[in-house]
Amino acid sequence: MADPTFDPRPRAAAKPLLSTSFTLKDLARVRGEVEAASRRCGLDDDQVEDWITAVNELMINAIRHGGGRGTVRLLLVNDRMACEIGDCGPGFNIADYVPRRERPSLSSNGGMGLWVVEQMTKFLLLDSGPAGTTIRITPRTGDAGEFPAPS
Repeated sequence: MADPTFDPRPRAAAKPLLSTSFTLKDLARVRGEVEAASRRCGLDDDQVEDWITAVNELMINAIRHGGGRGTVRLLLVNDRMACEIGDCGPGFNIADYVPRRERPSLSSNGGMGLWVVEQMTKFLLLDSGPAGTTIRITPRTGDAGEFPAPS
């Protein structure tokens, strides 16, 4: 069964929680904003730690491999939190990186970021091509991923 958070149809039910662009100098600010929104949506301390790790890895990937900058959107879709990270880099072959069953070896090119994200999130959806990459993730939660309305 498809996850409704990843429904490709227009997201009329999506409630924006955060939308911003970032470069390396913005990482701490954006992590703080994602953390605050995540806590308002009911994630506990451990869930927030995993979630921030995943979002940070994707932002670093966007900076390193996607042209030095990116965008982040945090959404509440059908009462489920989702995060979209986008960049305008050259793209990559998704099949080379996801899914990975074993921890990849460290290399001078990195190679662990998407594996870490897979470990820290419930769902991971990638779209990558010559115009850039967009990745959507949802946090791991103890329930089905539904959150109370943010305060």
